[in-house]
Amino acid sequence: MADLNTNVRYIKGIGEQRAKSLQKLRIATLRDLISYFPRAYDDRRSYKKIRDLTDGESACVEAMVAGPPTLSRIRAGLELVKLRAVDDTGALDVTFFNQAYRKDSLRAGETYTFFGKAEGALAKKSMSNPVVEQEGARQLTGRIVPVYPLTAGISQLMLARAVEQGLAACQGLLPDPLPDEVRRAHQLCRIGYAYEKIHFPANDEELAIARRRLVFEELFLLALGLQRLRRRRDTLSCQPCRDTELTDFYSSLPFPLTAAQRRAIEEIRADLTAGRPMNRLVQGDVGSGKTMVAAAAIVCAVRSGKQAAMMAPTEILAGQHCRGLSPLLEGLGISCALLTGAMTAKAKRAVLAGLADGSVQVAIGTHALISEGVAYRDLGLVVTDEQHRFGVNQRSALSAKGERPHLLVMSATPIPRTLALMIYGDLDVSVIDELPPGRQKIDTFAVTGAYRQRFYGFLAKEIAAGRQAYVICSMVGEDGEIPDERKAAVEHAKNLQEKVFPSLRVGCVHGRMKPKEKDAVMAAFAAGEIHILVSTTVVEVGVDVPNATVMVIEDADRFGLSQLHQLRGRVGRGQHKSTCILVSDNRSEESRARLKVMTQTGDGFQIAEEDLRLRGPGDFFGQRQHGLPSLKVADLTCDVALLKEAQQAAQALLSQDPELAGCPATTQRLAEMFAANEGALN
Repeated sequence: MADLNTNVRYIKGIGEQRAKSLQKLRIATLRDLISYFPRAYDDRRSYKKIRDLTDGESACVEAMVAGPPTLSRIRAGLELVKLRAVDDTGALDVTFFNQAYRKDSLRAGETYTFFGKAEGALAKKSMSNPVVEQEGARQLTGRIVPVYPLTAGISQLMLARAVEQGLAACQGLLPDPLPDEVRRAHQLCRIGYAYEKIHFPANDEELAIARRRLVFEELFLLALGLQRLRRRRDTLSCQPCRDTELTDFYSSLPFPLTAAQRRAIEEIRADLTAGRPMNRLVQGDVGSGKTMVAAAAIVCAVRSGKQAAMMAPTEILAGQHCRGLSPLLEGLGISCALLTGAMTAKAKRAVLAGLADGSVQVAIGTHALISEGVAYRDLGLVVTDEQHRFGVNQRSALSAKGERPHLLVMSATPIPRTLALMIYGDLDVSVIDELPPGRQKIDTFAVTGAYRQRFYGFLAKEIAAGRQAYVICSMVGEDGEIPDERKAAVEHAKNLQEKVFPSLRVGCVHGRMKPKEKDAVMAAFAAGEIHILVSTTVVEVGVDVPNATVMVIEDADRFGLSQLHQLRGRVGRGQHKSTCILVSDNRSEESRARLKVMTQTGDGFQIAEEDLRLRGPGDFFGQRQHGLPSLKVADLTCDVALLKEAQQAAQALLSQDPELAGCPATTQRLAEMFAANEGALN
């Protein structure tokens, strides 16, 4: 008898060959199969007579094939099968492209149901490539049809039939992770009904009932898991830090901190002295001064006899942090060292020895900080910069170098408040929601390619005045055809150097370069040796070149608003007026509305909220970023009310039964969901 872990090849009607194809979609077990939910639905319930079809309308037509279909080979790679279908109101000309088998599979005199988009008017109606099946079959027509994400070798029909077989095989096998009292209190359907109707709803009401149940379940389990992780963390203990006096730290700064920075520091101090490991995110807009908050945390840890480590995603950013923080910390009597993969063996050995004996109190570096052979005398604080660039496993690997060290993660990617708790799991969140005084406002313009000569002229003028510029492209050039409308970084850099700015120095950097090559180009730009840096989004994070005052973003409509905001934050970092030019020839109303947001506000949180509304949570919520189970059904742009309801239900259940002793199915499902993530989130 099958169970939910049964390999799909043993499910009736699937077999070895189809199982191999399904593997490409990461469908290996019966549970994987029935949990592979549709991404959309095609409503094919509307039936029309041929006479009543209107141009551009999709509908089902029951019609008889009037004569034998004809096959024509127009040229290599293009075959047409044509036929005429009739009902008692008129005739429909049907054309199939590159489906030669239709010539023999559709027989004259037999009636079929055709579903497709009608073309033409009056007496001349036609359809191209319609879905077709025998009259009355109702497998592909006359119903709401699920639309699944596919891969090569798998059709919608094959997948739908496989799911149907899977649902039949697991009748009565699905344990319900929602306790009965929770399900009844929130008026949710049973799990078997939900799975059947999410795939094959007979009407809109059934789909809504099934979806509501599955969205609630997903958010309820995620909220339960996160609350349990947080409670577990609260039971851990560690040596508390001393309540450190920071007067000399504040007075050594060249500028006063903002109220938001001070508030974040006080929240960190409270964590450090509480006797349990800190797990805090400092979230602030580009230029909000997160590094100074991290510096205060480092001072507190070191003055309590601990070492601190700050991990940055790139060597250039690690070096930037070291150059910025070392004078400040060393002025307070705290020793710092840089540790990166590019250092000489001799320099590396000296740093490693200092970390092991405690003479190096603060290590600033890249992944080298977590490499084998790096040992700390007493690591008490771990700081990771640009947290969305690190997986939870990398953060936990650094934490494992100490005995329950405090963790502080920093991110310049503003996350809508709706998502912050869900994305950052059991991290406490400090928000720096004001910029230091004097931070430059960046003028932002959205233009079409027709303005290219004008903004090239502006760019040349800025460079003549001693400034530098970024030009961002949405893809990397490589062998093969590149769509004309997209500016590929390598080709665009070559064009700018040879044809547009031959007297200037144009550099190019992209993610496919070796790290050393990439860092060399970035360092040359930072040193002023390159006038224009053409780049993909690898410059999104952390490069600090105060002399760069122009940011041109090609094909700006292809980026998320939050990403555009991150990129824009690379300029406006010095004393000179800065400008961001968003170039897009996309005339769609949605695209224009999105780019208009960028020209109207510099508030990253406002932009993030708008990005969430316009594009959905994909930019923020993905297992790759934060290590939490990903959402399959819930959409946080429209399920906010259900999210709150699910969180309250989870809290209520844990209040009554903290260990979930009375909910074995819930506990089992949680264990499965968090199997790959729980250790990293602790």
